[in-house]
Amino acid sequence: MQFGPLVLIMFAFYFLMIRPQQKKMKAHQAMLASLKVGDRVILASGFAGKITKIEERFFTVEIARNVDVQVERNAVAQKLDA
Repeated sequence: MQFGPLVLIMFAFYFLMIRPQQKKMKAHQAMLASLKVGDRVILASGFAGKITKIEERFFTVEIARNVDVQVERNAVAQKLDA
């Protein structure tokens, strides 16, 4: 009976904090896996660009004409709709 409130708090913490974060992470990983050359993306730094090359761990993103940067996969924040 003493542990009842503690267990209730743990369940609430799981359903309000941990579970939504896991769903968001899973959706982000699925988005990263679906990216292909030519997709427009927004990077975590705020730059927008077009993917020009895909490697196992890095993307090459063109952020301006003749300006290519190599970024880690997790630096891609979201995919822009064309």
